[in-house]
Amino acid sequence: MNFHNTLINWYLQNKRDLPWRNTVNPYHIWLSEIMLQQTRVAQGMPYFFSFTKEFPTVFDLANADEEKVLKLWQGLGYYSRARNLHKTAQYIANDLKGVFPATYNDLLKLKGVGEYTAAAIASFSYNEPVPVVDGNVFRVLSRYFDIESDIALPATKKEFTELAKELMPKENPAIFNQAIMEFGALQCVPKSPDCSVCVFNDSCLALQKKKVDTLPVKSKKLKITNRFFNYLVLEDIEGKTLIQKRTTKGIWHNLYEFPLLETNEIVDFDFVSRIIKEEILSSYTITGVEECSHATVIHKLSHQHLHIQFWKVKISDILPNGLNCNELKEFPFPIVIYNFIEKEEICR
Repeated sequence: MNFHNTLINWYLQNKRDLPWRNTVNPYHIWLSEIMLQQTRVAQGMPYFFSFTKEFPTVFDLANADEEKVLKLWQGLGYYSRARNLHKTAQYIANDLKGVFPATYNDLLKLKGVGEYTAAAIASFSYNEPVPVVDGNVFRVLSRYFDIESDIALPATKKEFTELAKELMPKENPAIFNQAIMEFGALQCVPKSPDCSVCVFNDSCLALQKKKVDTLPVKSKKLKITNRFFNYLVLEDIEGKTLIQKRTTKGIWHNLYEFPLLETNEIVDFDFVSRIIKEEILSSYTITGVEECSHATVIHKLSHQHLHIQFWKVKISDILPNGLNCNELKEFPFPIVIYNFIEKEEICR
């Protein structure tokens, strides 16, 4: 029995019942693929249901306010995905009259749609024989065929794409793509896979050569930057606070936050108190400064570690555009700030 038959038979017996597998609707498949980029299925599933309920069609998503889209996306991370999702929905609704492109090459022209996502939509919705190549596929093929090419290199992506294309049954590419991704997600997992129950344990070269733990090869290591955020949680005499929108490019673009003091290292009370009183909030009458929590929150992103401290600043003035706690919760925030608000640290 050849590779794709074995793989597909395994898939039919072991696949998870996921909502986007029960449709060929390109809108739903596109939503799911964007949401599952660098996100686990268990985490992404509730968001998929929320989006399809709130925005049943691409027109509904296109006509929504960006802040509503970001609010619904809150906690899923990589917020540029949500902004691109919204812009692409507007393009499809307004320029393409709600009709998704029907080919891999045309799908690639959509904002936020890369090779993997385009291949998934093209094969799942239109049965176009284009292979998907993601981390799962790299892992399965590198182990089965004992391929030591560095998956951090662009040339390797091409190598694996050609191999997957050769293995793919042209009459049913969708099920092959689903099968190989599911196999990597459930069976051929990154660490400590149970090879004793694997359907390929008599033909997998990595298993025969005891190289399962060393494949795939990835030499490039991501450089992590440490940043230090001090959020100033103002409280005026009416109990209201102040937030601002992050309009600069970078992390959390167009999300909201408290006034921010970014420093080069973790700072103490004396430093923050002095800067607040003398420079940042010198126009207000400050009656007290205290750290909301003694522990610094470390929020890890893919390329940055954010060391976050929250400082409550009481003032004896009335804040223009001040917001109470209930109003605050209507805005889209980075999840670390939303969690802080939910704990009602600022509403005591």
